[in-house]
Amino acid sequence: MAQDIRTEALDASPRLFENDLLDKLSRVHHLTPVIVYTPIILGLVFYSLSSMGIGLLLLGLVIGYVAWTLTEYFGHRYLFHTVFPLPFGLGPRFQFLIHGVHHIYPNDPLRLVMPPLLSGPIMLIALAITRLLFGATFAWPVLAGFMAGYVAYDCVHYWTHHSQPTSDFGKLVKRLHMLHHFRDAEKGFGVHAIWWDYVFGTAYKKDDTPGAKAV
Repeated sequence: MAQDIRTEALDASPRLFENDLLDKLSRVHHLTPVIVYTPIILGLVFYSLSSMGIGLLLLGLVIGYVAWTLTEYFGHRYLFHTVFPLPFGLGPRFQFLIHGVHHIYPNDPLRLVMPPLLSGPIMLIALAITRLLFGATFAWPVLAGFMAGYVAYDCVHYWTHHSQPTSDFGKLVKRLHMLHHFRDAEKGFGVHAIWWDYVFGTAYKKDDTPGAKAV
């Protein structure tokens, strides 16, 4: 009975906004990023092929993907897990809305991927930066790689909470994310890009297990 109550609590989908529209927009189906961004990614790839060779296209995709994995790691580490000193004491509320709620209700199936209202501005910022760094032409494949990395991140994030992996690597990825939720939230910031935790010293030990430390 106690286990059933805990499972229900972890799966709950609490109301976040008094406004009905805002609250509805905060909940999205887990396939939303795939549906929204896959056509854009493909469009950027085909458009890029009209102005560059396959080698340059692939290079852009790799650069964009690596840029996303770093965004994933540092965004999760510093943006999602930092309470900013915002005016009127809004810092804790802001942190709760963008990530804190996920740690309280980690299995909420409608809040495991970013809503377009959040991911859209990230992509616009990425576009501005890539155009500034790489110019108008090469920015497009870089942006496509960045978006592809984001879609992979959201898909893997949902999968870690609602799937049972069968491969050794899949089990490792899920275990590391469960450690982040149920052992130590100050480690394991790479969701699908798990290698950055080893690079930046925030990886778990091999014998760490979920539940050994309260979060």
